[in-house]
Amino acid sequence: MYHYILFDLDGTLTDPKLGITGCVQYALRKLGREVPDADALEPFIGPPLMDSFREFCGLDEETGAKAVAYYRERYAVDGLFENEAYPGIVQMLARLQAAGCHLAVASSKPEVFVKRILERFEMLPYFEVVVGSELDGSRVQKEEVVEEALRRLLGEDGLMRAASGQITDAVMVGDRKFDVQGAKQFGLACIGVTYGYAAAGELEEAGADEIVESVEELGEILLK
Repeated sequence: MYHYILFDLDGTLTDPKLGITGCVQYALRKLGREVPDADALEPFIGPPLMDSFREFCGLDEETGAKAVAYYRERYAVDGLFENEAYPGIVQMLARLQAAGCHLAVASSKPEVFVKRILERFEMLPYFEVVVGSELDGSRVQKEEVVEEALRRLLGEDGLMRAASGQITDAVMVGDRKFDVQGAKQFGLACIGVTYGYAAAGELEEAGADEIVESVEELGEILLK
């Protein structure tokens, strides 16, 4: 049984598609750029926002920074709550907490927004540690987020032990390759969930240790 469990947020605990894609469309519209439909913008769910604007929209650094600012302009008011918890997630978290598991969130989304979302869906009390990126653009890569989450959860010594493979009862749960990569960087197992936003074969190619198709299946693995 895993005793230390790190969860991604978007595509793992909640489905953020409506809010994220709506805010990307808002930002692109304000920049006078072509505005794709929501389905075409699904790749924005998971990676750091600036990286996505540059990779998928071809924006340079200066224009990308404007896009991020416009995105957050709408996200902080409306997009944040255009979101919903996956069915069964809250109940699963309650079971894990009751079983003595230590739970954390490790998300590339700004930490201030992560906490508001968790609070909105009554998940915040289940987590001992909540880590996200900073609004100034720092700590946005998944490896950095996982590192800080482990540091807060296990302490500096525990972080070093995890990185050297000495902690075997810790796991990362996420829906994208970035979650797998962040976990592997620090010696964690990783469970990939296919109900999120990974492309076909993405989690397998990234090297996820186990792959599940539902919240129910995820709970069974975490509590077995």
